Amino acid sequence: MLGFLNIDKPLGMTSHAVVARVRRRARQLTGHEIKVGHAGTLDPLASGVLVVCLGAAVRLSDEVMHTTKRYRAVVHFGVTTETDDAEGDIIAARSLSGVDDSAIEHVLADFIGDIDQTPPMYSAIKQGGRKLYDLARAGKTVERAARRVRIDSLTLLDWIPPLATLDVVCGSGTYIRSLARDLGERLGCGAHLAALTRTASGAFCLDGAAQLDDLLAAESWDGYIITPREALPHWTFCQVDAAKASDLRHGRAVPQGRQDAEKLLIEDESGALIALVRAQDGWWRPEKVFG
Repeated sequence: MLGFLNIDKPLGMTSHAVVARVRRRARQLTGHEIKVGHAGTLDPLASGVLVVCLGAAVRLSDEVMHTTKRYRAVVHFGVTTETDDAEGDIIAARSLSGVDDSAIEHVLADFIGDIDQTPPMYSAIKQGGRKLYDLARAGKTVERAARRVRIDSLTLLDWIPPLATLDVVCGSGTYIRSLARDLGERLGCGAHLAALTRTASGAFCLDGAAQLDDLLAAESWDGYIITPREALPHWTFCQVDAAKASDLRHGRAVPQGRQDAEKLLIEDESGALIALVRAQDGWWRPEKVFG
């Protein structure tokens, strides 16, 4: 059981809870413990694509996580909250005078490209060894360093005051709650994130996502597990003979093949994933070995 699951995370459930339920069901299906993780968390308030990694694919979570994301976000203008989303206490309510679809679209254009974004206080980022949300729950607010994030496109889909529905395509690490907050401040009325659906994460799309209950009830996951080749379509994959496969499994470098990619994934002759390697000085040097 090695690969990925594309799950439509239900509203109100943590990503950790989804992983725990998948882990229990994987143990039931196989009769032994299976490593299970995720490639990018979603808040309980959010639904949509949650990529769950199975077995040795857990070691590929970073590669899957650092891909382009797509969201459908509902932003509530005129109201700011403590958490920048609908779960937090209301801090202030302001007039929507002058805020219309034209004003929103004009502001959206300013947020496209590489921008500096301050993470919300209620986030898992660590500062001084403590997670920000732990500090926030203790009643503390600290200065947060802005981080560079990338927004590829930002489109207004609907405007029914005070709610705007946006289509957001962005790089990993972008906080949509922070984006909602900053849009509201730019318009002078404040805002918070009212609802969020992740519609795509790299090669994983909402249209192909499994319902969690269906997955947990299935007697086989053969139709659900997505291979590393499918999950990482832009990566280079290469098969090697048995001798090179044995060396790589033991962490030894092998002579570089014809592929010129700096990093690539190596399979044995049966198609089983062996290692993630880096090309260096004519050798493929393993960075991660999958056993």
